[in-house]
Amino acid sequence: MVLQARNKHRDAAPKPPRASPSPLRGAPGAGDPGPERAPPSPGRKGAAGRKGPRAESASPPSGGGLGGRLAAGLRGALGLRRAGRGRTWTTLLLAAFAAVLHWGHITHLFENDRHFSHLSTLEREMAFRTEMGLYYSYFKTIVEAPSFLNGVWMIMNDRLTEYPLVINTLKRFNLYPEVILASWYRIYTKIMDLIGIQTKICWTVTRGEGLSPIESCEGLGDPACFYVAVIFILNGLMMALFFIYGTYLRATKLYRGSLVALCVSNVFFMLPWQFAQFVLLTQIASLFTVYVVGYIDICKLRKIIYIHMISLALCFVLMFGNSMLLTSYYASSLVIIWGVLAMKPHFLKINVSELSLWVIQGCFWLFGTVILKYLTSKLFGIADDAHIGNLLTSKFFSYKDFDTLLYTCAAEFDFMEKETPLRYTKTLLLPAVLVVFVTIVRKIISDMWGVLTKQQTHIRKHQFDHGELVYHALQLVAYTALGVLIMRLKLFLTPHMCVMASLICSRQLFGWLFCKVHPGAVVFALLAAMSIQGSANLQTQWNIVGEFSNLPQEELIEWIKYSTKPDAVFAGAMPTMASVKLSALRPVVNHPHYEDAGLRARTKIVYSMYSRKAAEEVKRELVKLQVNYYILEESWCVRRSKPGCSMPEIWDVEDPANAGKPPLCNLLVQESQPHFTTVFQNSVYKVLEVIEE
Repeated sequence: MVLQARNKHRDAAPKPPRASPSPLRGAPGAGDPGPERAPPSPGRKGAAGRKGPRAESASPPSGGGLGGRLAAGLRGALGLRRAGRGRTWTTLLLAAFAAVLHWGHITHLFENDRHFSHLSTLEREMAFRTEMGLYYSYFKTIVEAPSFLNGVWMIMNDRLTEYPLVINTLKRFNLYPEVILASWYRIYTKIMDLIGIQTKICWTVTRGEGLSPIESCEGLGDPACFYVAVIFILNGLMMALFFIYGTYLRATKLYRGSLVALCVSNVFFMLPWQFAQFVLLTQIASLFTVYVVGYIDICKLRKIIYIHMISLALCFVLMFGNSMLLTSYYASSLVIIWGVLAMKPHFLKINVSELSLWVIQGCFWLFGTVILKYLTSKLFGIADDAHIGNLLTSKFFSYKDFDTLLYTCAAEFDFMEKETPLRYTKTLLLPAVLVVFVTIVRKIISDMWGVLTKQQTHIRKHQFDHGELVYHALQLVAYTALGVLIMRLKLFLTPHMCVMASLICSRQLFGWLFCKVHPGAVVFALLAAMSIQGSANLQTQWNIVGEFSNLPQEELIEWIKYSTKPDAVFAGAMPTMASVKLSALRPVVNHPHYEDAGLRARTKIVYSMYSRKAAEEVKRELVKLQVNYYILEESWCVRRSKPGCSMPEIWDVEDPANAGKPPLCNLLVQESQPHFTTVFQNSVYKVLEVIEE
């Protein structure tokens, strides 16, 4: 019977049978097929699940002037549905208001925390820690170069980052934001110089406590101030786009504008961040699940898959053939899903139950993705993302190695802290999300039961009415899993929980309630209750007042700049190396961008200074890397975030043969001879010169 039902569904005439009224069609437009909607990309969260009236005629309005044409052009470019002119401008004004609020909030927090406007140039550069400092160094290279093209050539032929290698940093790293910001800075300063407008004001700041006065410059003419200011402005713009998409992305079909917007947003998401492919993988997996159980038809999913493939190919070209993109789980998943869609007729011929067919397709995708990923990685010889798999393995099993311990010993890569769910509960975010999620799950169970028991032959038409809700529920599950496993990744979970909480206003889910209570009253009551703890949280953040100061590192940088040759090569802790490259402009052999197999091997050699190996052995390896100076930090030898997480203990896992011996770093703190010579020392840093034989 199951096979006959599937064959009947497949062989039906193009015109579908008339479906009986669905219980989800009480709201205007609720009867429009859900799978026609484009799935939200990282810049489009909150779009699904909110339905409005049917789209109006596509004929252009009479008149409207330039403003009307601009609004219509914006809607067309973003793939948005039409609305009245008054409603469009109201939405744009509210979006601008949200952008200003968000911009003001994060700017205020940053200034309160670091007193950035009153720091010297060196202090501002030191405030950019780890990868922030590394990326800012390329922005600095371009803005200080004789010309923009010369600066781009310099970062594409960089010899300072992984000396003595010459690398194309645009290929290795995600530096397009820095390149674009540097071009904007050069254009801005050139225009201001032409019209004679002052772009920065400088004054002398007395620091007290025996510290020398410093010059501090404020204004967009200062590179660091421009860099930070534009980043915060772009964050405000991002919030405005979230608002616009959340308001208007309710189109009933995947128009060409929607597909273009999806492609552009994917490219803009992948280019700036190497981890974007893993996020897009969860989205593709959620969409595939929605398709398998019947909430979206094959045509819509095929269009989405093609768009993802195009955006991935564009990023591959723009990043000069970064093979890590092609060997990612994301790329493998796209290919496997495309294969599953192409093999749909063969799957339908299998004489199994509906549930078994779902399981077969799911297993085909899962194992196919893993196998294809393995084969492509072997084919291209790429192991750059191997540590990600090892990190996830260490979460479920007792697997340990040097790289995974460097991650898991850091709090941000540990499991989610127990206080996080409590904080979600206090703001009523978690209770609201649970109410929405349970309601969606109940509808899913009801629909699935109808499919599996074949009680309703027209059930698949009904499922289309809330496929976007199922997608968001699956994304919530994926982001929850990521956030629980790796605390840092709750940066995806929290915003998506807010998206899910907004569905408390959905007539599809709570139409029975809104028949009795006005939706505005529900929203007002919920926001009022949330604002009690929310306002307290904001006040706590606004009350954080600090001032950046790192005198030991300032002394170190000054000594390097004035006491070493410009071509002197340095090695040390990854965060410190970023500052040395940025502020002292000296070559380094390792840096904080850990997503490269070769760099991880180099870092292991550099960090052997904190192992229990013999000094002669460590020196021999450093000489191979052509290191002239090693910056030793005693704190790295003794500190640990939890048992088993000090550097000597991490090395005991990697190098058990030397376990029990005294750490080399402790010996060198006391006496650096005969293999090294101490040339600089303060309360934090000790610079050892590598004695060449």
